[in-house]
Amino acid sequence: MLPPSLQSYIEQELGSKIISTQSVSGGSINQAAKIEVKNVGHCFLKWNTSTNPDMFNKEAKGLKLLSSAETNLIIPEVIIKGKTVDNIGFLLLEFLPEERRTANAPRSFGENLARLHKHTAEKFGLDHDNYIGRLHQSNTRHKSWSDFFIEERIMPQLKMGADSGYFSSQDRQAFQNLFRQIPDIFPGEPPSLLHGDLWSGNYFYTDSGKAAIFDPAVYYGSREIELSFTRLFGGFSAGFYEAYDQSHPLEAGFDNRIDIYNLYPLLVHTNLFGSSYASQVKSIVKKFR
Repeated sequence: MLPPSLQSYIEQELGSKIISTQSVSGGSINQAAKIEVKNVGHCFLKWNTSTNPDMFNKEAKGLKLLSSAETNLIIPEVIIKGKTVDNIGFLLLEFLPEERRTANAPRSFGENLARLHKHTAEKFGLDHDNYIGRLHQSNTRHKSWSDFFIEERIMPQLKMGADSGYFSSQDRQAFQNLFRQIPDIFPGEPPSLLHGDLWSGNYFYTDSGKAAIFDPAVYYGSREIELSFTRLFGGFSAGFYEAYDQSHPLEAGFDNRIDIYNLYPLLVHTNLFGSSYASQVKSIVKKFR
């Protein structure tokens, strides 16, 4: 059942009645439903009563930026976004049906992600901040990927984790040791347009055989951090990686850099879900003392 204020807002904005509502998974943060609107059709709605409504505004901007890249990835169209009088933030998107993947679908996905990553910018970052999950994500621009990664990705999450008691002063010193090595570890590639939160829960294959991607946390960054995150929890096939590398080959030694890149999502998961992820963070950083 939708909150009455949310239903009223959507019906007023679209000028049409919601005629059916079906609860669906909205992830670990938001509530979600498949709704049918008279004269509009089926839509995907997600909302939240306890987070900053601006989160959905930034998500909508991210989806539009991904769509502007003109790849063959399917990006859900934003129908409306906003907040109700009682401060319920929401995002209404076109509904995309999920289908079983075809044999060639993972290769197509890899090729089209490579196409997305070929969209570049002068600096790492973005012209606005956004969110990773429900956490603030700083996108202050930097000329250097090493500086951006340390100052805008790792340091804010590490401080948050330390303030919550997950990391000691010794742990933070271990990070400083790693930071001194990072400029010599990362390759010198231009900024790539990234989805920013690409794990198996944020894509599926549609009836066209193409991959749909959603729930972005976009910015221009190293494409290696995106590829590293896809390996953290699995869910991407060998064909996906083969096609990506054929379309946009990675620099030598990428496998040795994966753990460093994945410090960012692991720190985010620590701050969202607790200390079980902190131990993984510490074990990675210890390798670089």
